[in-house]
Amino acid sequence: MSEVPESLLFTNDHEWLRLEDDGSVTVGITDHAQQALGELVFVEVPEQGDSFAMGDACAVVESVKAASDVYAPLAGTVAAVNSALADAPELVNGSPYAEGWIFRVTPDDATALDSMMDAEAYGRHLAELED
Repeated sequence: MSEVPESLLFTNDHEWLRLEDDGSVTVGITDHAQQALGELVFVEVPEQGDSFAMGDACAVVESVKAASDVYAPLAGTVAAVNSALADAPELVNGSPYAEGWIFRVTPDDATALDSMMDAEAYGRHLAELED
């Protein structure tokens, strides 16, 4: 299991977010999500410049078991995508919180981050799911 960096924020849909120095937000799926999916064989990233509302399906991760949507954790415009995932989707499995990031978004309203869970709250959320 990957070590969860304390600086990350989390959604109920198992996306993680990291606020960058330039105000953009990097998004990926959690270690829990990648383990549940199994070995990823394909990642469809959004296009740079695409805009999404919070909760919109914006990317797809596909494993040998299933395909799953990745939802926009906040409204904004895609500032960058992890193009390395086209040839190496397994980066999400091996390094979900670093090399396996999926896209970076410029948020329409950065205060939306205030509603996200911190690492401790996300841990409690996972524990509740196991009950």
